[in-house]
This record gives sequence, C-alpha cells and structure tokens, in this order.
Amino acid sequence: MSTASNTINSFENIPSIKAKTLRINLNPNIYGTFAEIGAGQETARQFFRAGGASGTIAKAMSAYDKSFSDAIYGTEEDGRYVTQSRLKKMLSHEMRLVEERISRENNPDYLFFSFANTVATIDFSKRYKGHGWIGIRFQLDPKQKEYDEIVLHIRFKQTEARLQQETLGTLGVNLIYGAFFKYHKPKKLLKYLYDHIDSDTIEIDMINFTGPNFKEVDNRLMSLQLIRNDMTDAVMFGPDGHNLLPASVLYKKNILALRGSFRPVTKVNLDMFQKSYDIFVREPTVEYENTIVIFEITLSNLKASGEIDEQDFMDRAELLCSLGHSVMISKFQEYYKLVEYFNNYTKSKIGLTMGVNNLVDIFDEKYYRHLSGGILEAFGKLFFKDLKVYLYPMKDAATGQVMTSNNIKVHPRMKELYKFFKYNSKVMDIIDYDPDIMHIFSRDVLKRITNGEEGWEEMLPEGIAEMIKDKQLFTRKQPSPKKEEV
Repeated sequence: MSTASNTINSFENIPSIKAKTLRINLNPNIYGTFAEIGAGQETARQFFRAGGASGTIAKAMSAYDKSFSDAIYGTEEDGRYVTQSRLKKMLSHEMRLVEERISRENNPDYLFFSFANTVATIDFSKRYKGHGWIGIRFQLDPKQKEYDEIVLHIRFKQTEARLQQETLGTLGVNLIYGAFFKYHKPKKLLKYLYDHIDSDTIEIDMINFTGPNFKEVDNRLMSLQLIRNDMTDAVMFGPDGHNLLPASVLYKKNILALRGSFRPVTKVNLDMFQKSYDIFVREPTVEYENTIVIFEITLSNLKASGEIDEQDFMDRAELLCSLGHSVMISKFQEYYKLVEYFNNYTKSKIGLTMGVNNLVDIFDEKYYRHLSGGILEAFGKLFFKDLKVYLYPMKDAATGQVMTSNNIKVHPRMKELYKFFKYNSKVMDIIDYDPDIMHIFSRDVLKRITNGEEGWEEMLPEGIAEMIKDKQLFTRKQPSPKKEEV
C-alpha cells in the first residue's frame, strides 16, 4: 500500500470539498506546488481556506503576463497559452523546482506533486464560454523515480466568469484528491471529478492517464467512460491509443468521416475509405496536408447487443488503431448532429462516406419527429455549406442489382427532396469500387468468427485476421467486473 493511502481514515466518508482538502493538508507526506493561469488561484484557495495548508503547499503562483509566463515556462510556437503543451511545460518546470529545492534527504517520506492549469474563462461578448487544461504530476511512493500524471481538458458551460472560477477550484480539488486516494480505481476517479459540480456546468472531453501506476489503464477505455458518464458528446483517440482533443484535431481541417460498426473492420470498409478519400482530396477546396480521416462509431452502435461490452469495444479499437486510423466515439445517432459537431471546429470541406442503406435511412422521416422543423430542419443542418456524401454501392441480395444513388428507393414523399440534393451534387457515387468484395458484411464475418467457422480470413484487410486469431479478439469473454468500494 502506498504512503498516500496511509492517512486519516476519519475523513473517508466525508464528501465535502473541505473534507477532501483537509485529508490532503493533514497528510504529513503530500507536498507540492500549485501553478494556475487564467482563472485565479481557485484550487490553491480551497486548500488555504481549509486550514493546515502549510504542510501541503510549497508554493502557489500565477503568471498572468505573457512575458513573465514565457520567462518562466518558455515560449509557445503558435502563440497560444491555453494548450496541452503549455500545461506540460508548467508541470515539468514546477516539479523540477520541487526536486531541486526540497531536500529528499531531510524529507524521505514526502510524496511530491505539481498541480497546474491554464484556463480561459468566458469573454465579455459571452459568445466564447471558455476552456482549459488541468493536470497533476505526482508520486505515490517516495522512492518512485517515474511520476504518474493525469491530464484533462474542460469546456465551460456557465455564462459567468465567477461561477466558472468556482467550478474550476472544485474540479482541481477533486482531481488532486482522486490522484492520491482513488488512483487504483480510474473509472471511479472519473466520476468523482464531478463531485459537487453540476453535470451541465462543465464538459470533460479528453483525459489521459500515464505513469507506473496507470500501466494497466487503456486511455481509449477512459474515453469511452467519458461518453458513458455523459461528460461529453464525442471523444477521439489516435493510432497510438492516446486520447486526442477533438477541437484541436478538427480545428480548420477538411474532414472525411466514415461511420460503421467495424466489428470487425473489413475489406469493404477500407475500400469505402480509400475510394472516397481519393475523390475527396481531389476536390478543388481540399488541401491534402490539411485533411483528416475519421472512423466513427456511435454509442448506439456499441449498445447494439444491449449494454456496452467493453472488451468488444477494445477489440474494434485495436484493429482500427493497427491500421493507423484515428477513431471517434460519439453520441450522435443522426448524421446531422455529427455534421453540426464538426461545424463547431471547421468551416472547411466535410465529407461523409456511407453505404446505400445508410442514405436511405437518412431520408426516413421517423428519425426527425423530435425536431420542430422535421426532416427539413435536419437537412438544413446536415447539408450545411460545403458537405458532400460519397456513396458506396450495395448489391441487392435478392435480385443481384447494384444499388447506387440513381436507383435507390426512398419514401414517395421524399423523392423530390432526394432529387434536389442529388441534382445539386450533394451525393456522389463511388464508381471505382471493388465488385468482388460486395458480398462482405461485418455481421457475417463476426458470426463466422464466434462460431469457429472457416473462410472469414480472406474478407479482412491484410494482417487483421492474424491479429484476431493471435489475440482471440471477439471470442474472449469479458471478465466479471471487480466490486469496487465507493
């Protein structure tokens, strides 16, 4: 058991922020620094107010002036200060000072930490609500050479700077408390970040755990938890498995998105991607070097068989990452919501790659009954500005006919609406598809895998079948979750 866990048990069941800060302040070993930029020293203030902070806080500071900040932490190439890069520099600098100035020989049991945030609160126009990066670098054993680290990104939803500052201070306490006392339960730690915070006041859209005590933590699974806990609407992770900040990845980019179950990813999926990508990058307004491709899975798709199977999710993610793709998990069941989300971050070209059956569903009115403007409102958002659908054909199993944008069947009431978008070049057929793979469907491949049948290997991209066999993907049973204390 770590030294951090050997503390005053009398506060274990006290949920208040003051109780959390006192538990840390009265622990004789937890010692570190606070560096907070942009929204006041709200987290440090909580510890000072609780009492006993002299045993915890070695230093609390804030460098608001850019020149002062640059002199301390170095300059930023892009001139922005509310970034992950800035936060990392702050954590590194402050931890180095702790190591240099606090004698380990005289304090052999100290657990060093550095807490930092760089935040922009709501502006005077009220149009920009603000966001920020928050992180803690810490150790759970004084002999630990490599530090653990938790970094997260937030978006404010409140419309008053004072309220945002208070929320930030509470979140900071929850993060520090979670780092030292709930580190062994990362899923619970995520939920505890919202202690004493209304869920509609702040959004957490990215979090990464790194360090020796988080070696078993898969950050992709932590992304999934953010969605499941309603902390955000969409998350992304890269081929390396590390979580990405969607706003940063999508900012001013040309976006090509391919939605699917990818259970597992098949040759058809990659053909859809490659052929639509070849068309997309030839569009006059699309710059190759400023384009991102996203393989997107909706939360409803993950729940297709009832509750979310985390092992199944990880199997899909592992295969997509092995192919070098960025993956998005979203709550957007309807396509227009996905496009709205993209439009928050870019005004450049957006492309959606989909199969014929998906396009038919888009023209089904039942999906838009909750909108006051019905399907017309949805389409106004879906085909906003410069969006185009790249349509992959489908072979009718009964007739053998290849279905394209020219012969698909939509509801009679939707025919004229469909023609409008078709003739305005909002829908483009992928014509150089591979006809030899049109019989492949993920659900059929999965059925063969789970039933132990043969012949499915040739339906998958190179190397995928071997990975599925070697790691027994889609066939392992998810272990029963261990009961965690609250």
